[in-house]
Amino acid sequence: MFDLPVFPFFDLAPVFPLGAILFNFLFFTVTIPVEAYILAIRLKFDKRTSIFYSIGINLFSGALGWLIFFLIEPILPLRLKSDLINVVFFDQFNPSIRPLVVITAFIIFFATFLIKFVLLKLALLSLRDISKPPQPTEQASTRKTSRRTGKLKLQNTNLLTTILIANSLSYSFISLIMLLRTIRTNG
Repeated sequence: MFDLPVFPFFDLAPVFPLGAILFNFLFFTVTIPVEAYILAIRLKFDKRTSIFYSIGINLFSGALGWLIFFLIEPILPLRLKSDLINVVFFDQFNPSIRPLVVITAFIIFFATFLIKFVLLKLALLSLRDISKPPQPTEQASTRKTSRRTGKLKLQNTNLLTTILIANSLSYSFISLIMLLRTIRTNG
């Protein structure tokens, strides 16, 4: 995956998944700015806030993804384990598992999307400004109540759509990088 021709004595590939770690780092360096930009545009956050939320949701979802991977890996069939080891450690992809890879990629995309939505929702709820005075508790008419309910639904829909767009764009960039890498190694 990543050979260091300048340092031939520095070959860690058989023991250490350096390529997978560097690719994960590359993915974070791609997804964080893309998603921060979408958060800033769609949710009207300033740059610092959107970067903060983007870093938070991406690092937490990445850590959660690796945790799920390490929980699922021991229960995989032996053939899948060996294919997984070949990909992670030796960068050798078995063409017979391509349909499984595509299905897994879709599952990962939607799982990441849901995790990021929940994480952003929790972050927005937990980091809201508590110093603001509470809303007056006078009796509201049903019209005001229905408008508030509609506004909350609109905010949730806007947040959901924003996360979907951000996640789709970042996964598109990641897919493009992987495609370019595949073309480079095969061509």
